[in-house]
Amino acid sequence: MKTNHQPYEIYITRVFNAPLKKVWQAWVDPDQVGQWWGPRGFSITTNSKDVRTNGSWIYTMHGPDGVNYPNHTKFLEVENYSKMVYDHGSDGQSPPLFQVTAQFKDLNNKTELSLTFKFATAEVAEQMKKFIKDAGGDATWDRLAEFLAATSIEENSQKDIFVINRSFNAPVEVVYDSWTQPEKITAWLSPTGTTMKFIKADISVGGSTFWSMEGENGVMYAKAKYLELNKPNKIVYTQQFVDQNQNTSRHPLAPTWPETMLTTIEFSKEDFNQTRITITWNAFGEVTNEELNIFKSARGGMTQGWTGSFDKLENYLQNLL
Repeated sequence: MKTNHQPYEIYITRVFNAPLKKVWQAWVDPDQVGQWWGPRGFSITTNSKDVRTNGSWIYTMHGPDGVNYPNHTKFLEVENYSKMVYDHGSDGQSPPLFQVTAQFKDLNNKTELSLTFKFATAEVAEQMKKFIKDAGGDATWDRLAEFLAATSIEENSQKDIFVINRSFNAPVEVVYDSWTQPEKITAWLSPTGTTMKFIKADISVGGSTFWSMEGENGVMYAKAKYLELNKPNKIVYTQQFVDQNQNTSRHPLAPTWPETMLTTIEFSKEDFNQTRITITWNAFGEVTNEELNIFKSARGGMTQGWTGSFDKLENYLQNLL
């Protein structure tokens, strides 16, 4: 947890379910980094990459709208399997926009990645926070988590996952409560333009909830069963679409969507009165290849949906505190 950052810095810390060397190689290997670098919908072509002190990475980022963005990264300091310091945001002609320090820490088969983005002034840092949020830049690290899961060699690992993160300016206990108290959940969880109402709410280990969600496409019903509640660190539950009598059904707009989803929410103190939420979503139980393919192809839409809910949660927490 960062406690002494400067106002001209942006700080992010993430923990990945993969060994240190695997995470490091995902950064330095051009073939691997090309599968996750950048916001969702973007791809890259690497021209050259030399990850060492005074080395460089020259690549082009391709936007979903067909626009190309040349990038020329200069590595200022590299300590293998430990640290990278590099300039970012130059196209080879213009000066870099900011400097990044990436630190990698071994956590017994997991890896902590700490990122510090250093800007010229505090005002520029605030502007970039908004730009990164609007551009979906944080999804880069979500895509890395998904890539690491997909290439895992562990037999029992879940390989097809969706990951999304968001930081909130609120204490971790307050953020956790917004996920476990029904009257607070209904204030923000449903997508923009919909209204959520609990018909049954037993938020306890082994307990379940049953709710309706009404919007322009009519009324949908869903239920959840809680598998783990570890305040204020973690919540795990399964979720299914159901009919008004709680009989299992399918997503009304996506009949080949997996029948049961597993949601894991992790809460971490990122700074004083700042909390990071990490959501991991994956199909649960019996699932067909068609259902998995639909799930994987919908990551962009899931990002959009969760982002809308997170925006509502952010506003709710601001008004609450």
